[in-house]
Amino acid sequence: MPACYRLLGIIGLIWVLAFTAGANAQIAPSGIPRPDTRDLCPVCGMIVSKYPNWTATVLYKNGHAHHFDGAKDMFKYLQDLPKYAPGHRQEDIRAIAVTDFYNLGKVDARQAFFVIGSDVLGPMGHEFVPLANRMDADEFLRDHKGKRALAFDQVTPQLVDQVDNGRF
Repeated sequence: MPACYRLLGIIGLIWVLAFTAGANAQIAPSGIPRPDTRDLCPVCGMIVSKYPNWTATVLYKNGHAHHFDGAKDMFKYLQDLPKYAPGHRQEDIRAIAVTDFYNLGKVDARQAFFVIGSDVLGPMGHEFVPLANRMDADEFLRDHKGKRALAFDQVTPQLVDQVDNGRF
């Protein structure tokens, strides 16, 4: 094979690897514990381990973790710590992880995208469906008739209430 074809092949491979790495680049938070059979969602009281495809976790610097049956309850919790976790503070949070809808792995919630208004329901009904990156969120929007994709910091208490009540 002529050298120019080998070079083009190598350039093509590098381009594919760079594109897919950039599209899926999201470092999973380290040290996120799995919920055990006794862990209850601090918001709704459901047994979290029954819903591994939806699990979200807030991990504190001291190693304590709260687990949730979905991102919606995680947002409720984070937006009202005094109600759901007296004595816990935002500044003591080490990591926040959600379960990516497509690969079912843990991803950093602060870097994830959340689709609302789709035809996919979570354990508590309408849900903020977590996706690892914008490209996956756009694909999910198309495939599941979603209404909007939001970054972590775009989720407000009012929006959580609306999603909870099926308004998008």
